[in-house]
Amino acid sequence: MNMLIAAAALAAFTHHATGTFDVKMTPIPGETRFPRMTGEKQFHGDLEGTSESEMMSVTGTVEGSAAYAAIERVTGSLMGEKGSFILVHSATMRRGGEYDMTIRVVPDSGTGELTGLKGTMQIIIEGATHRYNFDYSIAGAN
Repeated sequence: MNMLIAAAALAAFTHHATGTFDVKMTPIPGETRFPRMTGEKQFHGDLEGTSESEMMSVTGTVEGSAAYAAIERVTGSLMGEKGSFILVHSATMRRGGEYDMTIRVVPDSGTGELTGLKGTMQIIIEGATHRYNFDYSIAGAN
């Protein structure tokens, strides 16, 4: 039954947006147990806009292993629909490049023409290039 629910959830995302983004992360001074950073992004492609975020991270005892959690507010235009929405990030990284990222739209966070937005985002890092794949739907839109 859980597989049916998961398949139905994936089928609910009827649109796919892709593009790149530029990111600038700035450390917040003072906290060392759970280092924090602020972030600014500029999105290009099907999502045109900017975002502001705050991230908290930890490192493992082995170099290259870490985790982070972040909240990000995105403002702009998604396939021509204008508004804002909030993403929540949860990720772990294991030495050697194994990533496990979950990035979801916070329920009921969409504004303007993005009211009712649901979705999940994937980030792909290729050298210095950051790409996104965003599967989404907007309640009431086709």
